Amino acid sequence: MNQQLIVTILGSDRSGILSELATLMSEAQCNILDSRQAIYGQEFSLTMILEGEHTAITRAECMIPTLCQRLDLLSMMKRTRHHAKQNLEHLFDVEFQGKDAAGLIKAVTGFFAQRQASISAFRQRVYPDNAGQQQEMRCNFVVNAPDSINFDELQKELMALFDSLNVTGKVVDKHNKETHEHTSSW
Repeated sequence: MNQQLIVTILGSDRSGILSELATLMSEAQCNILDSRQAIYGQEFSLTMILEGEHTAITRAECMIPTLCQRLDLLSMMKRTRHHAKQNLEHLFDVEFQGKDAAGLIKAVTGFFAQRQASISAFRQRVYPDNAGQQQEMRCNFVVNAPDSINFDELQKELMALFDSLNVTGKVVDKHNKETHEHTSSW
């Protein structure tokens, strides 16, 4: 019976890390079911889920720390089971901005948690306002919602939340995104 292992690896970004990890997974006789990687400045982050027979997963658990030590990376592992690919068929882009205040992100993330929606990407930027007197904040989320969610109702309730938090924002159903819509880069 196959088992699964979640692996997270962090460290300084440099060429060849993924190649070495893929080689190790092949040597351990594990399959990579899913993975996500990101680069934050000069740092590298990778999370993946491996699958294999009990002996293959055990082999990977023994081999990964040795490779990470050699490459000066940190690793963390946890056995799991019943991995299913995330349903990314109903995605929303959410953006809001206003004066930076404690509790804003908690309120917005809680709004989606109450609706069984997950946040698959998150970005926040804080910057001084034009007068340099206060901190402004801008957040962007990519939200994965159940197919049963009513977009018009979600949008209405989210705009009411934004009003109560004294921020401005929008939500865009990625399936119905207008051709002139774009995401600004920061």
